[in-house]
Order: sequence, then structure tokens, then C-alpha cells
Amino acid sequence: MSTAACTRWAPDRHGQGPVVSAGDGSLVEVRLLDGPNLYFPRPAAKVTLDIGRLLDLDLDRARGFADEVGLPRSRPGPAGSAFRQRFVARAIAHLVRRLAIAGGAKRLAVRSRPGTSVSELVVAYPWRNSARAEVLADGLAAVLDAISDPEGADVGAVLQQAADQLAATRPGSGPRLIKPTIPVVAVTGTNGKTTTSRMLGFIAQRTGLSVGWSSTDGVYLNGELVEAGDYSGPSGAGQVLRQPGVQLAVTETARGGILRRGVGVAWNDVSVVTNISADHLGMGGIETLDQLAEVKAVITKITKPDGWCVLNADDPRTFAMRLGTKARVWVFTTDPNSPAARTVLDAGGRVSTVIDGWVAVLRSGSDPLPVVEVVDVPMTLAGLSRVNVENVLAVTSAALAIGLTVDQVADGLRAFDPGVNNPGRMNIWTVPLGAGDGGGGGEISVVIDLAHNEAGLQALIEIARGIKPASGRLLLGVGTAGDRGDDVFVTVGEIAALAGDVVEIAHKDEYLRGRPMVELGALIKEGAAHAGVTITAEHAGELAALASLVGQARPGDVIAMMTHQDRVQVDSWLAEHGGRRDSIADLRTKVRRASE
Repeated sequence: MSTAACTRWAPDRHGQGPVVSAGDGSLVEVRLLDGPNLYFPRPAAKVTLDIGRLLDLDLDRARGFADEVGLPRSRPGPAGSAFRQRFVARAIAHLVRRLAIAGGAKRLAVRSRPGTSVSELVVAYPWRNSARAEVLADGLAAVLDAISDPEGADVGAVLQQAADQLAATRPGSGPRLIKPTIPVVAVTGTNGKTTTSRMLGFIAQRTGLSVGWSSTDGVYLNGELVEAGDYSGPSGAGQVLRQPGVQLAVTETARGGILRRGVGVAWNDVSVVTNISADHLGMGGIETLDQLAEVKAVITKITKPDGWCVLNADDPRTFAMRLGTKARVWVFTTDPNSPAARTVLDAGGRVSTVIDGWVAVLRSGSDPLPVVEVVDVPMTLAGLSRVNVENVLAVTSAALAIGLTVDQVADGLRAFDPGVNNPGRMNIWTVPLGAGDGGGGGEISVVIDLAHNEAGLQALIEIARGIKPASGRLLLGVGTAGDRGDDVFVTVGEIAALAGDVVEIAHKDEYLRGRPMVELGALIKEGAAHAGVTITAEHAGELAALASLVGQARPGDVIAMMTHQDRVQVDSWLAEHGGRRDSIADLRTKVRRASE
């Protein structure tokens, strides 16, 4: 593209932005990241550039570009080629350094990477004051525009003018990066972030600590909601650390916040990465799982050297993050004999795993340390939920890493009630049939979970099957937010059709993200058709889908719902229709019955 609106983004004290101003030329966006980010472990300016005209320069002008920026021996490559793209990226990084030094800086680290299209390039450099960071971006764009000017602008004069302007710019405001004075545990991953954060905060609070934690549901202090909303970004960390008397901060850290503003704190004492699986790919320049892992790994790179980096050893991309952290490594795995576990133990790290049905910790040269029996931890759903066993292992690792005792950790794990302390995540209900119309005749089970992607749906189905008697059917209500890629909806339809006896679509009409409901429904139906199933029922909201499925249920059936926006209403509806939350004893009974 040759013409662009330049977006300038710098967070104010409320974290607001961006502001769009008219622009024409190479500069697409200037974003000042307030905290550690994808490019640097400290605040950085992210400058997005349109390099389309530079890619199309003829070879002689491209060589002239190389000479102007001080790279006379470069080989620009043919116009429009991948060789040219890499040359342009290198030349622009060199140009940024040259401008910065000419403007008075002693040195400047610069990193560049491709953007969301072939003609887009992202350049990043650390910043200490906003005015100079932005003027450097403006000067860079002016030089690039001069180089690609078909009228033949005086590039040397423009370069000198940009350097002079940078040198004359008065310092602006600095980053508002929080340097915590209390222990911080940062939790990230694709699935299980909120459950892990809630469990860790709950356990620490039971020991007498004043604990603040942030998540997709809000900011909490000692279990009491302080601010509702999605606070899984940097503003959540700030809110937690500002709470009066807080002694431990547990912060859920999502990919979006890292990309848009950076991490909210300068460092953490413990970082936890639950897993990496497909979610939100195709957004924010993140196209692959490897790129997603790179974003999530930011929190591990700012863990203190004497802290602990807690990683899922059963997930290759997560396990690889141990190579990029200066902290000590503590992994969790359901296989005590895994090669990954041995690798970490040999290097002096620690491993949380399951031995003879016990959560246990392995340390080199020591006997296994038993913590608690898996079946005694309600969150594991009597040991049925593989995903939640992994979450329990992660929580055990992090809790011990911050200095809690084995007894304190075991007590907290036993006391954490999924239905009360973890709303919306793997909540299981028993519901009498016919309660709504005065009839009777048996009971059904209803499983409610966020399950916002393919991996979440598979975990939900695993639980539903684990409590379903042989004579029962599985009824599924499926759907997710509109900001997922088309392939996610198709795959959700395939998974549901292969697993369910009855499948209906439960849209999130408040989370369509600008996409037509009919389009999302068609994608899910397409996936189901791949499995030879035709979905006929489609509902605007989750509550309507639940009511429909309950109306079709027979004694012993299990209904599993991907639930987010209507969770509170769904819980109320179930209670009003005679439903009760299952206790750990109820779950054990259902698991035993299902295995008969």
C-alpha cells in the first residue's frame, strides 16, 4: 500500500488508545509498549512500516538505498523477491541505529521482523521518553519516503534533517513500568490460565497472606471482586499491585496484552506457562503456534534469576522455553519417567508429577516428596480431568516455588471447590428431568465450561464421557467468540459431531466480534458435515441452547456446554429447575457408574 493512516498509540493512565491521525507514506503505526514485550524485555517502541515501494525499487535505486544507510556491500536482490525483503529489513534496522546515534544516542538495539503482509515490516527499539521515540519513528519514515520518492528527493538532506530534529527534541514522558516490591506470580498459556491463577491465589490466601489476583473475570483481593472485567492484560497487574495491603500478586497474562502494551511489570518471581495450542491465530500478526509460543514466553524471560520458571514438560513448545530464561526451571508432567523430566533433574531443576496416584515433587538426589492424593483434589474431578490434573501440578509447583509448605499446598488443594471457587470452569450439575413442566423420571448431568477453542472442547468432552453411563447419550452445545479463525469453527463442528449424539449450536451473540451469526453457524455446520452429521438447531445464546438440550434429554444423559457469556444465567436457570452442584462424592459415584 502506498497510502496509510498512521496510528499513534501511547497508553494514558487509563490504558486508552490508539489515536488515529492522517498519514501518507511509509509509516503505518507507532506503538509505545510500556513493559516487556515480544521484542525486548523492557519498554520498546513498535514501529509498523509499509515497505511496498522499497520492495519495488529497481536494482540501481536499491543499491543507492544501501549506500545512503551505510551498507555499500549489500546485495539487495531482485525487486519483489524474498531476498529484497530481507535486505530492506536489515537496511532499515541499520538506518534506525544511524539516526539514533546522529541524534545523540550512544547506541540503540534494534530488531525487525515481517508484519502481517509481505509489504509490512515491524521495527522495534527500546524507549525511555515518548517524544524522542516518536520523533525517531517520524524521521525514519521521512527518510524511507525520500528513498522511494519517484521524483528523486535529496535523501542525505532528509536524513540530516531527521537527525537534527531528533537531537533538538525535548524528552517526553517515560514508561510507566511497575517495579513490584512484593512477590509476583505471572501465569500464561492457551488453556487453564484462569483456573491456575484462581487456585494459586486461593491456596496462598488460606495461609494468611493478603493475595490479589487478576484474570479474565476481574481483579480480586482475598477472594472479593474489586473490579469486574477482563483484566488478563497489563492493567490487571497494575490494579492488583495497587490494592492496599496486598502481599502476593497472581497475574493472568494473556497474549493480547503482551502484544498491545507489553507485560505490566518489570519482573516476576515465578512464571507459569500451562500449554500452547491453537487460539486467536491470524490476529495481531501471530499466524503460527511457534509465534504464539514466542509471545507467551515473554513472562519467562523476565523471571528473576533466583526465581522459578514453571513449565509444562508434556508440551514441546512450552518445555523449550526453559532455554530462554535465566530463572531456575521447574516442570510438571503426568509421566514421572519422561525424558523431559530427566533432562530438568539432571540440570538441577525440579519436577512435579503423579506417582502411585499422588501429586509428588522430584528433586535430584532426593526421594520423591508426596504432596496430596489426586483423588482428594476436587479440581481433578476425582482424577477424571487430565487437563485439571496438569493444572494442579502447575499450581503445586508455583505454590512451593513461592515458599509455601507442602502441608499448606495440600490443604489448599483439598479445600478448593470447583463449583464455588472456579465458576464457569468444569462445573458439573445434577438436574432432575421434567422439573420445568412438572414431570419426573430420572436425572441428567450438565457440564459447564468456558471451552473457548478446540482443545477446550476436547477437554470438556473428556469429562462428559467420564461421567456418562453406558446407557446415556452425550448432548453438546457448541460455539465460541467470533474473533477465532474460520478453521477453529470448522474444527469445533467436526469434534462435536464425532463425539456427540445430539449437537446444537450455542452462539455468543454478545461476542460475535463483528461477524454475522449465520456465517459462524455455517462454519460449524460445515465441520459437522465432514463427520456426516447435519446440525439443524442453532441458538443466539447459550441459555436457549441449554434449555433446548435439557428438553431432549433422557435419564442418564450428559449435556456439555461451551459457556461464557451466559454463565451466570445458566447457573441460575439450572438452580431454578432443581439442579444441584455435584460434590466430590457425587463425582466419584458418577465416575464409578460410568466405568461399570
